[in-house]
Formats: sequence, structure tokens, C-alpha cells
Amino acid sequence: MLSTQIVLANRPVGAPDETTFAVSQTDLPALADGQVLIEVRWLSLDPYMRGRLSTAKSYAAPVEIGEVMVGGTVGQILQSRYAGLEPGDWVLSYSGWQTHAVSEGAHVRKLDPALAPVTTALGVLGMPGMTAYWGLLQIGRPQPGETVVVAAATGPVGSAVGQIAAIHGATTVGIAGGPEKCRLLIEEFGFDHAVDHRAPDFAEQLKAATPRGIDVNFENVGGAVFDAVERRLNPGARVPLCGLVANYNDTEAPAGPDRLPAFLSRLLTRSITIQGFIVDLARVSRETTFWTDMPAWIAEGRVRYLEDVVDGLEQAPAAFAGLLRGANTGKLLVRVS
Repeated sequence: MLSTQIVLANRPVGAPDETTFAVSQTDLPALADGQVLIEVRWLSLDPYMRGRLSTAKSYAAPVEIGEVMVGGTVGQILQSRYAGLEPGDWVLSYSGWQTHAVSEGAHVRKLDPALAPVTTALGVLGMPGMTAYWGLLQIGRPQPGETVVVAAATGPVGSAVGQIAAIHGATTVGIAGGPEKCRLLIEEFGFDHAVDHRAPDFAEQLKAATPRGIDVNFENVGGAVFDAVERRLNPGARVPLCGLVANYNDTEAPAGPDRLPAFLSRLLTRSITIQGFIVDLARVSRETTFWTDMPAWIAEGRVRYLEDVVDGLEQAPAAFAGLLRGANTGKLLVRVS
């Protein structure tokens, strides 16, 4: 089986560009016992992938030059030498940016398309949904009447955070870029307030939307947005930290004086908790009721989601670059085949 693949060609300095990735074709090996051949139908594009392009120390190994770019995928089994998986079955795997892949059958998860659209396994019923659920409920712990703020709020994580917070009785404030995304926050995702971080009066909008301050800030952006939000945090506020996408393409430290001592002083005097976290599927499955709560909320219409789909594997590099600029609305997917 010939697989078309997008591989890492060069490590980017700053934002990924047309030289970062290359297209190649590879003959896949014959299946061994316990393996399956997958035809990739859907590819997930996510901000964490920027970290895989760098050799900087992180929680996961970088992609090596010439290797297939990593990524979560949904596909169908073409051939199987693994008991329990048959040709035609839909599966979630980590096959990366390619059209076909050979995988260990024990490393994929069978999906039931009758229960939910298979693409949700890459979004609201997958890693983004788990990130929102775990970070908000285990670290943020929103209480009725508290104010929860989340940036990149039309994205798959941020939109889920706002809706889960509302289910738990919190006032929800979403931050997004531009009037259209702010409209979606109110009309599609049911946020109480929407704030445009591109507006010249962003800080004033944020203050007006949070008259009682901020009790939970679900942080996945960083940069100037977090600078404004941090000033509004109440004593005892909780900050689940799952991403800093505003800084992923930075090539040097920001100019100006060292602001860390003053920042740490404010954390101390206000007893603010900031906890970074990486979602672990096994832990979420074992320690939470995600798999019962989230499907039920979706069925009841209490959690809604949007998907931003681009067609063709060859479009993945440009779509990924746009993701890092905030160009997508909803969960960004590539329809591979």
C-alpha cells in the first residue's frame, strides 16, 4: 500500500512556512500479527503540534526531520490481523499526516458512528473536550455565581469550557478575535458575555464584562490577552493552564524589564493558583465521568460544537499555519479522503 505523507522538512524559526513541510510517498510494510492497515479519513490539527517542530525540552519528543508529522486521526480499517477489528470499522488512532498507516491494533480505539459523528472523537468527544472538562472541573472548580473567563473561546477547547462552566452555574465570559467570533460566542455557544481582544478598548470591554472580577481563568493563549485577564483575577482565583499559543512562534524573549517578580508577587498576595496540565486519556477515563457527562450534554443540546473543515491532505500545512494565527472557528479538521 502506497501512503502519501507530509513530513517535517525543516525546523521553523518563528511561524511555520512553505519550507517547513514536504510531501512524500512511502510503501507501507505488510501487516504482522496484531496490526491493522488504516485508511485515514480525518486529520486533527491542534496547537500542540507547534511544540513538536522544536527540539526544545518538552513533555513529548519532537518530530525528527523526515518523519511523518504527528496528529490524531479517524479512519477506516482496510486490512486487519488483530482480533476485534474488521475491514470497514471506524477507529481513532495517532496515525499523523498521511493517507494510510499501519498500526498496532491494541493502540487504536474502535468508534461507533451510530452513537456520534466519528469526527467528534477528534474534538468535543476527544482530546479537546477532555482538556476542557478535566482542566475546568478538576483545577478550575467553578462554583455557582462565579465568573469564568476563557480565551480562544470559539475553538474546540474554549467553547466547551464556557458551556461546561454554564452548566455548573457560572457566569461565562469568552474572549475571541473579531465581531463574528464574538457573535458566535453569544448565539451559538451561549456565553453570557463576549469580548473582542482585537478591539482597541479590549481592556475596558473585559472590565465591563467582569464587574466582580474573575474567579476562574481557563488559560490557553497567554500573551497580551493573559496580561489583561491576570489584572482582573480575584483573591483565591484558579487558573488551569493548558496552552500559550500566542507565544508558540516566538524566537526571543519579549523586550522590556523582567516582569516575573511583580507577577509572582500578585499571585502571592492574592493567593492565586496556577496549574499547568496535559490531558491523559487514561486518567480522564478513570477519574472523571467525562464519557457519560459529555455525550449526555451534547444529546440534550447543552453543549454544542462547530467544525472547521479543509479538504485534502495537501492543505494541512497552510491550515496549520492559520490555526496558529487564530484563523479557524471551531475544531479544525482536514478531510483527508
